[in-house]
Amino acid sequence: MTTVDRKPGIDNQYPIHENIKRRWSPRAFADKAIDDETIFSLLEAARWAPSSFNEQPWRFIYATKGSQDYDKILSSINEFNRSWASKAPVLIVGLAKHTFSQNDKVNRHAWYDLGAAIAHLTFEATSRDIYLHQMAGFSPEAISSSFGVDEDLNPIVALALGYLGEADQLPEKLAERELMPQQRKSIEELIINKL
Repeated sequence: MTTVDRKPGIDNQYPIHENIKRRWSPRAFADKAIDDETIFSLLEAARWAPSSFNEQPWRFIYATKGSQDYDKILSSINEFNRSWASKAPVLIVGLAKHTFSQNDKVNRHAWYDLGAAIAHLTFEATSRDIYLHQMAGFSPEAISSSFGVDEDLNPIVALALGYLGEADQLPEKLAERELMPQQRKSIEELIINKL
């Protein structure tokens, strides 16, 4: 498998896995479908994430380009994100079940656990040269209404997935952002009890 490395690399302070270094959130996607088996492998990676009391509170709605479900998800995405996300071959919505199944008590870790599942999905995708861009800019209400989502499930994030496209397919300002080096705070800025 060919590794795509168009984004300027990150300057990590300590050694990390190559897939973590390669991960980034492009907005330019190639016009290339992702087959069902690959999509299910990505969801399988998410399935094996850790969760509080092994609740596995994550749920997903996924759709491939050209389907009615894809159009439903796309219509829930805000106009700015829709302008580039509409090129992605796969759209996914991540939902969190906000109560525990065993006792109906509030699961305050559900969003955290969904994040862990999406991190697993992300790193599996990166290992297959598939990239994803996570979006907060969508309407959870539209998703709940369009898909008849149970009131115990909260749509939290929308994802656009695909193989890497060319930056020049984007509007000029977005193309510039697409090629900018990644930046991260230093380890020292992130650790509260200083080293």
